[in-house]
Amino acid sequence: MKKTLISLLLIAATTAPAAWAQDRIYRCGNEYTNNAQQAKERGCKLVEGGNVTVVQGSRPAGAAAPAAAAPSAGGGSATSASPPSASRVSSNDQKARDSDARAILESELRKAEARHADLVKEYNGGAPERNALDLRNPQRYIERTAELKANITRSESDIAGIKREIARLPAAAN
Repeated sequence: MKKTLISLLLIAATTAPAAWAQDRIYRCGNEYTNNAQQAKERGCKLVEGGNVTVVQGSRPAGAAAPAAAAPSAGGGSATSASPPSASRVSSNDQKARDSDARAILESELRKAEARHADLVKEYNGGAPERNALDLRNPQRYIERTAELKANITRSESDIAGIKREIARLPAAAN
């Protein structure tokens, strides 16, 4: 019994300092490092209050080739981000994406303008046509008129937002 107790104390004494001697961990955005010099250069923050467990995610299939070539470039640290060229898109692909985005936004703009025209027509300058329910309940007519006015305001802001998005896109290549 005494030998078992002594053995357990020896094991605890040898493993505890290893657990306590964990290096300081720094967070640099979404990356973590224990290199103090690198953390200081990059302006990283010290992680306090517990252990950090980082699970390496899988890379998309398209990024596998550039990621495999990165370590052979030499000198890189294990915590560096993937090379910027891995997320680059060819100019033809980008032009096609921009063209698709413009077509979608222009389609949405046409739909929003058509909805707006319908609302303005129904609102009729603040005096929408009364239906059978409105004749029986005058308060409902007032609420419906206010709702139409709010919908017109909302559709105008939707149209303005879509136009801003279209203006942010690069000019269309003809």
